[in-house]
Amino acid sequence: MTSIVFMGTPDFSAPILEMLVEEGYNVLAVVTQPDRPVGRKKVLTPPPVKVEALRHGLEVLQPEKLSGSLEEQRLVELQPDLIVTAAFGQLLPESVLELPKLGCINVHASLLPAYRGGAPIHQAVMDGQSHTGVTIMYMVKKLDAGDIISQVEVAIEDTDTTGILFDKLSLAGKNLLKDTLPFIIDGTNKRVPQDESLVTYARNISREQERMDWTNTSTTLWNQVRGLNPWPGAYTTFEGQNVKVWRAKRVKGKTGAKPGEIIRNDKEFVIQTGDGEALAIYEIQPAGKKKLSIDEFLRGVGSTYTLGARFE
Repeated sequence: MTSIVFMGTPDFSAPILEMLVEEGYNVLAVVTQPDRPVGRKKVLTPPPVKVEALRHGLEVLQPEKLSGSLEEQRLVELQPDLIVTAAFGQLLPESVLELPKLGCINVHASLLPAYRGGAPIHQAVMDGQSHTGVTIMYMVKKLDAGDIISQVEVAIEDTDTTGILFDKLSLAGKNLLKDTLPFIIDGTNKRVPQDESLVTYARNISREQERMDWTNTSTTLWNQVRGLNPWPGAYTTFEGQNVKVWRAKRVKGKTGAKPGEIIRNDKEFVIQTGDGEALAIYEIQPAGKKKLSIDEFLRGVGSTYTLGARFE
């Protein structure tokens, strides 16, 4: 029976691990990131993959850094036939890449060579793409640059946020890996080199990418809000205070207002954008407050956000 070490960390990865167990693969161990403090109270919380692994009684390894660690030595002891990764969050050292006889494969949430890097789902939504997908690929020392084994396309709907798309792509990745693994194990899978001329990158989201620039178009800002929901959130500034915007929609129709100016604050909360159109906000989080629906906002603190005032 083929022995596998699985590496992954967030919610995206947990269903993929669950599939490996349900399909009867011999999962020797699971490698994931260390427990981290979460929330305002900084409660030490295990990653979702650890929770899933312990539910099945699997050995869990949590190196802060895999290279040169005791956990790396443990992998050498286990001698897996195959290593499967999905959003693990660390680069694998060359010694690990060369360890399994069937290689190391990765379940990556984009249609490579597009969107190599750590935030492919966020970036696809923020860029206004109509579709993305999942790629299963061999891992090499260079980030997300290995030969493509299989791919599946997934549509991005107007109603999708990054959170919704994470779930769609996790399911697609689980099913694609399930279908692909038998071919990898018997050596009949495809290997298609990536076209380097088509490479794009989706690096981890920076603080600057979270800030809303009201001189942008309504579509750009709408995609930004969707792409940063549910984490880390798009934000703007009002009277020196950061305000997060969680849900919005585009509003057609030209006005003479300046970008960032409040042009409606009764049944809707509408802000002028740089293309002469506007963005209607439906869920907002002023500094020091919880997330508020637009009704809650306008009945409370939103009443101080007067017509003609501007977001920066």
